[in-house]
Amino acid sequence: MTSPGAYVIGRIGKPHGVKGEVTMQFTDDIFDRSDADYVFLDIDGILVPFFFESYRFKNDTTALVKFCDIDDADRAAELTGCDVYFPRDYSDDDKITAAEIIGYSVVNSANGHNVGKIKSVDASTINILLTVTDDNGDEHLIPINEDLIEDIDKKNNIIRIQIPEGLLDL
Repeated sequence: MTSPGAYVIGRIGKPHGVKGEVTMQFTDDIFDRSDADYVFLDIDGILVPFFFESYRFKNDTTALVKFCDIDDADRAAELTGCDVYFPRDYSDDDKITAAEIIGYSVVNSANGHNVGKIKSVDASTINILLTVTDDNGDEHLIPINEDLIEDIDKKNNIIRIQIPEGLLDL
């Protein structure tokens, strides 16, 4: 599930203790760059806002989170496995992360054509690859670096990229 108003940053793990706290594994450094009062949890395909009562970092990829009105381990256990979405409105305008651009449309700046939507970002190596799915369901791997990005329109979720000629024909 993707939403133009939010993007996936992690997943809720098991309850921690008996007072409603849960572990949250996150894949984005958004908490270092932004201060939001809530996140969305995917509950049966619907993004539901959950407000923080408190949170603290356990390590670089895990936080212990206490949501408002979740006051015992049984209620916390119901959240286990839910994907966590961050509201795009709270995202820092000066920096954008790989997780944030999933779902963005890619436009080839050379000809203005819409290539498709970003399905995933592979940033595991120095050569970052976007997996872009077009309207026919075909996937294209597009290498990306700062020199090829012409514009990032966060309001409309569009990235204009100078795509090398012939790359989309491969």
